[in-house]
Amino acid sequence: MDAGALPPNRQPRAPWRPENCDHVALVLQGGGALGAYQAGVYQALHEAGLEPDWVAGVSIGGINSAIIAGNPPERRLERLREFWEMITTQSVSLFTLDGDDARRARNGWSALLTTLRGQPGFFDVNMPGPWLSPRGSKQATSFYNTAPLRETLLRLVDFDLINSGQTRFACGAVNVANGNFYYFDNATNEIVPEHVMASGALPPALPMVRVGTDCFWDGGLVSNTPLSHLVENIGCDNVLVFQVDLFSARGSIPRDMHDVLARQKDIRYSSRTRLTTDMYMRMHKMRLQIRQLLARIPEAELSADDRVQKQILADLPEIAILHLIYQQADYESQAKDYEFSAASMRDHWDSGYRDTRRTLRHKDWLRMPAPDEGIVVHDVHRVED
Repeated sequence: MDAGALPPNRQPRAPWRPENCDHVALVLQGGGALGAYQAGVYQALHEAGLEPDWVAGVSIGGINSAIIAGNPPERRLERLREFWEMITTQSVSLFTLDGDDARRARNGWSALLTTLRGQPGFFDVNMPGPWLSPRGSKQATSFYNTAPLRETLLRLVDFDLINSGQTRFACGAVNVANGNFYYFDNATNEIVPEHVMASGALPPALPMVRVGTDCFWDGGLVSNTPLSHLVENIGCDNVLVFQVDLFSARGSIPRDMHDVLARQKDIRYSSRTRLTTDMYMRMHKMRLQIRQLLARIPEAELSADDRVQKQILADLPEIAILHLIYQQADYESQAKDYEFSAASMRDHWDSGYRDTRRTLRHKDWLRMPAPDEGIVVHDVHRVED
């Protein structure tokens, strides 16, 4: 592959599923410019024939999810490329030498341009700005305007296709008035561009988005990963989950203020993902134990409630989670999530693609767990938290 280029398109395998697998799910964390990593993950899955039929995301993960669910499989990769190449077309006219220090300088300049200009097809500067706008006006509550994103979504996403339910779709946002977290799910909602925009409306940079009579902000303010929504809604189906995080809970001890700013952002937005998976593993184990206890009680001695619980627990789901986490480069700073240079986009995309191709070589990770296991988690990048 040429240096600085996106991975070439390869002929995908015929679609397939592991034995006893009902769904392949893609769960995408928020993380701004880092979201190109998720596009690389999708490309590797697409080429391997593991086409997701359930996608859920928060913030940029919600946008990537909408592009995937809102296009037929043969067009998804093309549309993802079009989106990421469009929002990273802003050039960085700064000549420097090679090396981490030089790359850090270029990235810093790129992030500064984002703050000054916005990003094409995504958001632009809100003039005259919040401090000079009348209280109560739309311009008074954000630094940028996301009207360009709405036009981009209407062009790249077929919302009729999302609402047909061929691919399950959900994106998370938080209600500004009451602080409650909410998932917009095509199983229960008719999805429109505002749902996706709400999921990525991170204040104070981006404006709240009105959906119906309520206003919403970025779901990452409460929970930056939608794994819990998926696990709570799969019923008794068996699911292979690719959970793609953009911020790592693990990291080095900071050595200067730049490190401090980067590390606190990682901790804040990693959303304690492993804590969530551990909790569901404990809950599943408890359900198995209750099922075993109920099986030992003679049928005649069971109450009506006991029989209902026995029926519910008769068919528990089997869930295999492959957990991929973007690994920050040495030259990246706390601005990594709003550094939208084309070079960084290509690096992120390629990193997700290579990580997923390596992951798919572990065929045993793709197997559904045994019924007495219930949930298994494979940490692709680490042995333990």
